Amino acid sequence: MNTRNWQRRAFLIGSSTAAIGAMLPWRFDSLCAVAAEKLAEGAPHAEKLGWRLGCQAYSFNRFTFYEAIEKNAAVGLRYIEAYPGQRVSKDKDAKTDHNLTPQDRAEIKKRLSDAGVKLVNYGVVGLSANEGQNRQIFDFAKDMGIETIVSEPPFDAFDVIDKLCEEYQINVALHNHPQPSIYWNPDTVLKVCEGRSKRIGACADTGHWMRSGINPLEAIKKLEGRIISFHFKDLNDYGRGAHDVPWGTGKADVPALLREIKRQGIKAVFSIEYEYNWENSLPEIAESVKFFDKVAAQLLAE
Repeated sequence: MNTRNWQRRAFLIGSSTAAIGAMLPWRFDSLCAVAAEKLAEGAPHAEKLGWRLGCQAYSFNRFTFYEAIEKNAAVGLRYIEAYPGQRVSKDKDAKTDHNLTPQDRAEIKKRLSDAGVKLVNYGVVGLSANEGQNRQIFDFAKDMGIETIVSEPPFDAFDVIDKLCEEYQINVALHNHPQPSIYWNPDTVLKVCEGRSKRIGACADTGHWMRSGINPLEAIKKLEGRIISFHFKDLNDYGRGAHDVPWGTGKADVPALLREIKRQGIKAVFSIEYEYNWENSLPEIAESVKFFDKVAAQLLAE
């Protein structure tokens, strides 16, 4: 083929590709994402321990929920946690929360299914002593196949929450934002869980404990029998100014945490909530995925 003909063919191919991309922008982006090489291959060894690793979509709060699904799949993960308020896609104003229309819910379910990703947790979302308002959230969770609602409810809400957890067979995990939030201290979580259904427990945020000056290993030990899920993190230091780093490179001692979790026999969802390098966190998340599964493989061999 002579140079002139080659240039003409290249121009036609490029023009056709651009036209397809313009007509079907989200499909075109999805095809590119699928075609791209994965940055990690998930956590197959961890799954043998009963640990399901996924991303909390808040890690990608500069992006849409559909983009978060793609990023989650790009590191080989099959589970995701949604948070209220993230825009669903670039072409619509709908937000991922319990007010979604049936049509938007159906579209999200299909998008998740196509990506091979399961929506397992939802939060942090407000629960209260108002049963009617809570039912809207539980109805949404049931419809979407969500197993655990992550929340920081007031103390007077637990009679209602306990009742709904048993009725819907859905968990409520109490999340610990840093001090002075209501559940920053694991002692508070234990106190409100006393005498309650086993479906009420902790969403253990290891990084926020570190920001509150709490050793996450000691907190996990203290909460034995009451941990439902994790917002898992490793930070460069303790204190409010600390930030996320790839797991195994910070001060959390991730291998020790995972060894203790294995000792307790906890079977949980570990949501990666990476709150640093917001625009380009995926390579660091991929490092975390690989380290997590490497440690899981070592624990399996012990």
